[in-house]
Amino acid sequence: MKDSSLLVENTLPNATEIKKLEKKDRVIYIYIGKPTQEYAKVFGTEPKIQLNDKFANVDEVGSYILAERAKKPPELQNVLTTALKVDKNANMGLIADIKQELRKVNALKVNYTTYDGDAFNNLK
Repeated sequence: MKDSSLLVENTLPNATEIKKLEKKDRVIYIYIGKPTQEYAKVFGTEPKIQLNDKFANVDEVGSYILAERAKKPPELQNVLTTALKVDKNANMGLIADIKQELRKVNALKVNYTTYDGDAFNNLK
């Protein structure tokens, strides 16, 4: 069951060295991409962060991770993975800022979600 609707464009990049995450209950998702057409009029066309069903600023990422971690059973709280679902056209500066916020709350296990395929297709 899908727990949030996409508010951002999210065309994931291709990669060849991938591994499937088996236990979805241990994953916290962060979406990054340009707002979809219906939201672009209000939020512009620069890449934005989506946490659950709302747009967020970089400084909200840490508190979001802490809140999501608190919702999980105690035995899972130390084994959570943060999955970044980043549009292939998003800029790396935003990703670096998000990773800094993740470090501040000790969310060091990070996964980049991709499609299986030739990475050279990302250059198109």
